[in-house]
Order: sequence, then structure tokens, then C-alpha cells
Amino acid sequence: MGLFDKLFGGGKKKVSKETKETRGIHMPDLHIPVDEKFTIHFKKNGGKFLYCDSITEVSLALQNIISENAWQDNTFLVLDPRLAEKFAKEGIQFTQKAKNSEIFFTTCEHLIAQNGSILVCSNQLMEKKLHELPANVIVFATTSQLVETIGEGLKIIKKKYGHNIPANITTLKHFLPTTENTHDFLTYGSSSKNLYLLLLEDL
Repeated sequence: MGLFDKLFGGGKKKVSKETKETRGIHMPDLHIPVDEKFTIHFKKNGGKFLYCDSITEVSLALQNIISENAWQDNTFLVLDPRLAEKFAKEGIQFTQKAKNSEIFFTTCEHLIAQNGSILVCSNQLMEKKLHELPANVIVFATTSQLVETIGEGLKIIKKKYGHNIPANITTLKHFLPTTENTHDFLTYGSSSKNLYLLLLEDL
């Protein structure tokens, strides 16, 4: 994939400084790969990005996040029992009660390249609103979940679930403020999160 090849040893193509740094967020996107576009917008939103090419690397990255933030004694809010089962050997205490945790560990439906947001729904949030969740969020996702737009993500959800479309569909978009988004009027009233993305290569 485009950006991942560049970051981890492949390809020689370079993205211009203009593409990364000087184009406004409301300017039309240049023709760049979906993975690269997502990463650019995601980082502008203030997110922290960790690319992993194996589940072993995901586990190592997760432990590094825990160590970096001194979360060893914290309980993680996990609303998806399958995620808790998948990471049961990591020595993490899980809870389904938001008031008992400062960290929300979750999956997502899609990663939206258009604006660097993360599409979630009741499969991840149950009935909870974003402001009811802990300020610290760790998202586990795969590269196959990357899509160009929110509309594309919603079409895939509709096709996948048929008449049982999940409720509470929303996006995580605003993370810790950066110099690029601090004064963005679109962040007004949003629930800003300190967010880590563990992205597993599965293509």
C-alpha cells in the first residue's frame, strides 16, 4: 500500500511537502492512495498512528502504549466481548462499565480517508454517546477497513447487515488539538479524544 510501503522500506515515490503540510483541509484532495490520505488527515486531527504487520506487533504496540502512559494498573473499558477475548492474554483488566475506566479499547467499522475519521456504531459503542466514553481511546483496526468516504463506509455497512443495520452510527474525528486543528470551527462542541490507532495489515 502507498504510504506503508514508503514508511517501511518499499517504493521511492515521495509525497510533496505541499500535500502534507500546506493544503487546507477544505481543499480538494490530490490523487493519492487511500491509505496515505487517511494517515495525513488522521494525524492532522491529532491521532497517534501505529502500523503493524502482524498480531504479534499489535500486542507489542499495545504494551508500549500501556507502558508509555503508565496504564498497567488501569482497567480498560471494552464493550465488544470478542475484542476482550482476542486480547485476553495481554494481562489487561477489562470492564463494561465506563465509570470504572479511563481507557476505551475498541474496534471500528471503517477508517475514512476523506477526513481521517473513524466510523463506529452500536457494535462498538452499544448505546453510549461519545461524551460518555473515557478520554483515552485505543482503536484496533485493519487495513481492509480503509474506505474513501463516509458514504462508502455506510454502503458497506448496509450491505453487510442488511435489514439489521446497527444503530448509533457516528465518527471519531477530533483527537488532541494540534496546531492545524486547534482553531478549526468544525471541532466546536465535539468530544475530543486522546486516540491511538493500532492498524494491522491484512491485505
